[in-house]
Amino acid sequence: MLTKKQRVLKRLFDLLLSILLLPIIIIPMLVFLLIASISTAKNGLFVQARIGYEGETFNLYKIRSLKGKSHHDIVAIKNSETAFGRWLRKTKLDELPQIFNVLEGTMSWVGPRPDIPGYADQLVGEDKMILKVKPGITGPATLKYRNEDALLLEQVDPLKYNDEVIWPDKVNINKQYITHWSLSKDIKYLFNSVFN
Repeated sequence: MLTKKQRVLKRLFDLLLSILLLPIIIIPMLVFLLIASISTAKNGLFVQARIGYEGETFNLYKIRSLKGKSHHDIVAIKNSETAFGRWLRKTKLDELPQIFNVLEGTMSWVGPRPDIPGYADQLVGEDKMILKVKPGITGPATLKYRNEDALLLEQVDPLKYNDEVIWPDKVNINKQYITHWSLSKDIKYLFNSVFN
């Protein structure tokens, strides 16, 4: 588990990086939000409830990529994507608004990816340790499964594969991340997220 000193260091890093990046990404983000609004005929800012620190629910911000309602079925998602939304999801630029989640303290730049209710909030025993850090925009599990959508589309039963293979693996990866946390590793994960 992270010590109090480590938590403070991680939070200071999150704030400093967010303050430095916000002036750079604010204009592209606003343009993307406008395009998303036009292409989906809805508000370009998508807000969804996710499970965060200590199992608390928070609102996660993304740029809207689907024409229909939010789906949890990968096939339905692919059928509802706009061309612009597909590009956003592929490049992960749909997650730019999460800089505001970091600034408000509901997320970190690096950590376990926040899930919809029904996953992290159902963890028991030692697995609950992944709720002891703020969820992240990226992290080791996110990097391993950066092509998760394509992987799920290859499965006969995507939901079953996610629940029985991907989700347990993510939990184990995130437990290792928390147990062996260091700021240098966070910086490495961020670097790999951008340049790999």
